[in-house]
Amino acid sequence: MAAIFIIAHAPLASALAACLAHIYGALPARIGALDITPAHEMGQWLEIARAELLHLTDTSGALVLTDLFGATPSNIAAQLAAMPRVCALAGVNLPMLARVVNYRAEPLDSLVDKAFAGGIDGIQQIQSST
Repeated sequence: MAAIFIIAHAPLASALAACLAHIYGALPARIGALDITPAHEMGQWLEIARAELLHLTDTSGALVLTDLFGATPSNIAAQLAAMPRVCALAGVNLPMLARVVNYRAEPLDSLVDKAFAGGIDGIQQIQSST
């Protein structure tokens, strides 16, 4: 089962993990969150992220989800994606995250497709009930 690692500007990563814990009754196994703050330089955050990812990951690999493409969290995710069996996507949202948790047993490339679909399909216009 693939690990899921959320890296985002503080407090988004931990807030998304807390949402998952609410939805599932507890945070599912092998899901990690790292809130990036100005407290460290990018190199220090990369070391922290790499250590956490190694802790979460087994032979199934990992999906790293980040918030804003081109920002520090996504630059860290890009470095992690150079590791074997690690894929990274920017633009994380709660529908995407819920979808990948539900399909974590699928192969990593299929899980990436599920993440895209969950993120895109989760954007819906809500019609007025009046």
